Amino acid sequence: MLFIGDDWAEDHHDVEVQDETGRKLTATRLPEGVEGIARLHELVAKHGGDNPGPGEVVVSIETDRGPWVQALLATGYQVYAVNPKQAARFKERYGTSGAKSDKGDAHALADMVRIDRDQLRPIAGDTEQAQAVKVVARAHQSLIWERTRTFQRLRSTLREYFPAALTAYADLSLTSTDAMELLVKAPAPEAAAQLTRTQITAVLAQHRRRNRTAKAATIQAALRERHLPLPEPVTAAYAATVTAHARLLIALNEQIAVLEGQVKAHFLAHPDAEIYLSMPGIGAIAGARVLAEFGDDPTRYASAKARKNYAGTSPITRASGKSRSVQARYVRNNRLADALQTQAFSALNASSGARRYYDKQRARDVDYNPALRQLGNRLVGILHGCLKTRTLYDEATAWSHHAHPHAA
Repeated sequence: MLFIGDDWAEDHHDVEVQDETGRKLTATRLPEGVEGIARLHELVAKHGGDNPGPGEVVVSIETDRGPWVQALLATGYQVYAVNPKQAARFKERYGTSGAKSDKGDAHALADMVRIDRDQLRPIAGDTEQAQAVKVVARAHQSLIWERTRTFQRLRSTLREYFPAALTAYADLSLTSTDAMELLVKAPAPEAAAQLTRTQITAVLAQHRRRNRTAKAATIQAALRERHLPLPEPVTAAYAATVTAHARLLIALNEQIAVLEGQVKAHFLAHPDAEIYLSMPGIGAIAGARVLAEFGDDPTRYASAKARKNYAGTSPITRASGKSRSVQARYVRNNRLADALQTQAFSALNASSGARRYYDKQRARDVDYNPALRQLGNRLVGILHGCLKTRTLYDEATAWSHHAHPHAA
């Protein structure tokens, strides 16, 4: 067998090839792209003896996506995506000086996959459809997070010179496009106080707001409240800043809506979508996010426990001597954890079984977040069973064990 450590960069890959004894066969730098992959195959052919099978080539790399990784998987190589933190801890066995080089990193990755590959997770063989769902679901969520960050900067700026706007547009949701358009139209307190009800109503009508007349009157009254003024040049500077943030939020809202359509389209085209949508608390967007992070390789999770561990919903035990504690997992896939938390919260109203399970945890004096996390852990187990047996969620079956008042 050949073991390859691949330290990748934007335009090249430093690789080291070892045999089963750890002897270095070659170390070189390969260019990114078709030429680099071709040269890697040449190295495998040169050092692999008589036509090594694809499964006899094991590659370790600190990423799980991209054309290079897909090319390795397509060839049939065993590819292990190593967490950079894992790799850093492994390299500490060579020394604690903190010295670093690309060749040294490639050597450590080759050693790591040769010695410890039983402790590593191979890249899952997800289908092309699942990979597409992952791309758009992550992009959609990233834009939402970016919108939140942009809004926080906008809100902080408004508090500095125009707090009345926060009150005036609160009923519209300050991330909404109509609120942003009104801010762009009148970003300074004096200009906002001059807005007429007709102007405000026109913007609300364009975005199909209900009760527009009443909302316009409320907004106008709030904008005309007396305030402590700032010097004109300072106000103008703040207004320019708010205008920039407001225009950015308008663009983000537009692109989030476009990507939302793409997320739904790709997710609904996946054969597992029906199973995900049958689960309580899961809609198209949440379902796409959960599917994207779990993947659809049927061999990836050997058991429901393995899926729960990856999800980060199951607890961990810390024991040393007489000390023993059970704690929540904080090192986890944050995108997946966010989606599962959303599902668990929504399931409280969508499933009587989920509500009973949650109330049971609360009756044990478990706090809100831990109880919700335990519910999410239970829902992950149910999802695993549905995917394994290719059956839709059934309320009675899912909670039959917890229906009895004395059930554990």
